Amino acid sequence: MCLGLPMTIVETDGVSALCRFDGEERRVSVLLLSNPPVGAKVLVYLDNAVRLLDDEEARLIGDALRGLQAAMSGENCDDFFADLIGREPELPEHLR
Repeated sequence: MCLGLPMTIVETDGVSALCRFDGEERRVSVLLLSNPPVGAKVLVYLDNAVRLLDDEEARLIGDALRGLQAAMSGENCDDFFADLIGREPELPEHLR
């Protein structure tokens, strides 16, 4: 299984970009995007930036990944999923 990382572009030459997430840096291809600027948040799969993210979506994905890591370590992960706690799951409109 491949998980996408919400990374921030630190520097770019238009072909590749140095990106950062939680202290990890990696060089990724940005050829699938149209010249994303430094500071842009991108979703990265297998060292390829596949789409731009807004700040809120990047935060939610980052929190989910940190929560998953906490759960796998046996730590309390509730704080990472605060938007899900205390509400009933909702089916997408097309499944109702």
